[in-house]
Amino acid sequence: MMANYKKQCGPGYKSPLDAYKNGKRETILYTICIQPNPQINNKPDYLATVDVDPASSTYCQVIHRTSMEKSGDEIHHFGWNTCSSCYDDCTKSRNKMILPSLGSDRIYVLDVTDEKAPKLHKTIEPSEVHGFNVSALHTTHCLPNGDVMISTMGDAQGNGKGDFLLIDAEKGIVKGTWTNGETAKFGYDFWYQPYCDVLVSSEWGTPKYFKTGFHPEHVNDIEKYGRSLNFYSWSERKLIQTIDLGQDGIAPLEIRFLHDPKASEGFVGCAVNSSIFRFFRTSGGTWNAEKVIYIPKKTVKDIKGIRVDNFEVSGMITDILISLDDRYLYFSNWLHGDIRQYDITNTSKPRLVGQIFLGGLVLKDGPLVVIEDSELKEQPETVFVKERCLYGSPQMLQLSLDGKRIYVTTSLFTPWDKEFYPECVKHGSTLVKIDVDTINGGLTLDPNFLVDFGKEPDGPIMAHETRYPGGDCTSDIWLAED
Repeated sequence: MMANYKKQCGPGYKSPLDAYKNGKRETILYTICIQPNPQINNKPDYLATVDVDPASSTYCQVIHRTSMEKSGDEIHHFGWNTCSSCYDDCTKSRNKMILPSLGSDRIYVLDVTDEKAPKLHKTIEPSEVHGFNVSALHTTHCLPNGDVMISTMGDAQGNGKGDFLLIDAEKGIVKGTWTNGETAKFGYDFWYQPYCDVLVSSEWGTPKYFKTGFHPEHVNDIEKYGRSLNFYSWSERKLIQTIDLGQDGIAPLEIRFLHDPKASEGFVGCAVNSSIFRFFRTSGGTWNAEKVIYIPKKTVKDIKGIRVDNFEVSGMITDILISLDDRYLYFSNWLHGDIRQYDITNTSKPRLVGQIFLGGLVLKDGPLVVIEDSELKEQPETVFVKERCLYGSPQMLQLSLDGKRIYVTTSLFTPWDKEFYPECVKHGSTLVKIDVDTINGGLTLDPNFLVDFGKEPDGPIMAHETRYPGGDCTSDIWLAED
């Protein structure tokens, strides 16, 4: 059962189910656009406002671009100054957007008073971030007290360090770091759950290594890649428990609690060996984790002759999300090229109910020949939408509030994009829409929806995370009233 909630006078919705049942349908999207070659064109990244109102004359078009100040930022994930955790706070308004940079460590604060045309409000320079001995900024979440928290993955020198910055979005200043005492060895994503007095964070690796590209010899090095979940006391801001997920848990990336604010469990997607772990609070009050989904590797050979021996390719789970009714889990396999939908009514035994291929390395006419595949009888075909080839692979996902539409972009991280999907970098990303069967499960590509970021004014762009003006299932966190 969802908890009772206070009367609204602040932002968001009173509960996850209220957002699910009564939330406004999205009419515009905000999508991060990264310049793949800033050293050549000296152009900055920007935030694209995309019209997704089917009744609009500019449907499927970028209607505004908010450019950052400097080139080479590699804007990555972004979030809000406030969200549904401040639902009962009349002093709060969701009018600012926070865009931290993974590449430069610069933080941009945008004013979204005009939803269709955000404008730059404040800029926090890298020196202000490095002054607290943190770097490699990732996830942004608004906190119930009005602060904004950003997870960090490195120290000022690019060594591994999991910590969190606190900023005042209105003033555009860094207030300090959140953790009291010991910090985690690595950092990446996080989610907080005050009812259980917990914040849980995941781990990628050491920034000075992963920023130079994907190095297979690094993934088993515990000094370069993480494999743990870190649990903090929310009230005391202290690291209280670390769970080593083992070999199958290398690079646990996106992490999601169930949306029910009294839930004591969630899921994390582990990239390197393509596993989903469920984490949960035990009867003794500590935390545990169990592997509940594993994506088999595919045995392949390289038709380009770079490698003459057979080798295995994992799915590389890079994004996950949970529907607001806590019924479905979705994730993308960035190397295999598919999106999967699981019924998580039984959280310990997720059940596959939907799957769709939109690209990847194992297509029939792709760069690899599949020798052995325990899941597919034949390899998927290249996908086209409106005669435009979907180069690359599905990566970032965003689900509509009612759970009926998934918006999908293709960029992971520019140095890695260039290694795995150079044709996508050459032609630019795409934004497509998947229609979801929320009754029985099932995923269907909308053949009439396409945003082609290969046709941007300054050339092809790599599109990453997407959000809606009113909040979404990966940025809003709800609080229990009691």
